Amino acid sequence: MKIVMALVVGLLFGLGLILSGMSDPGKVLGFLDLAGNWDPSLAFVMGGAVVVGSLVFPFATKRPKSILGDAMRLPTATQIDRRLVLGGLTFGVGWGLAGYCPGPALASLAQGDIKPVLFVIAMLVGMAVFELLDRTKTKVVSPAA
Repeated sequence: MKIVMALVVGLLFGLGLILSGMSDPGKVLGFLDLAGNWDPSLAFVMGGAVVVGSLVFPFATKRPKSILGDAMRLPTATQIDRRLVLGGLTFGVGWGLAGYCPGPALASLAQGDIKPVLFVIAMLVGMAVFELLDRTKTKVVSPAA
């Protein structure tokens, strides 16, 4: 049942991205082009997500379990640290250069264009490099058993 719900939610999210035009990197780059032909449509999509999240999140934080019965695992970090800032900057630079973030890139794979394929490959390589570096750092920092 969990896999089916994950598929349904993923398809709904992807459909929303496609219908709102957020799978089009030109739309995203138009939003980021403040000095040129600015396209505010992404702000409205984000605003809608913030409204929905702000209405639902207070209820989610009070639940011990999700609707499907899994334990609620909400973030516990409260500090803005170097990793968060560097990760946000890296994400923003990649988003601004490519016009894709992970969700829209995955939704765009269905269009059959090579650009989202290349982006997803680069994203997966970046994730693998991060994991390798993070594991190496953890082994160096933690004491030997």
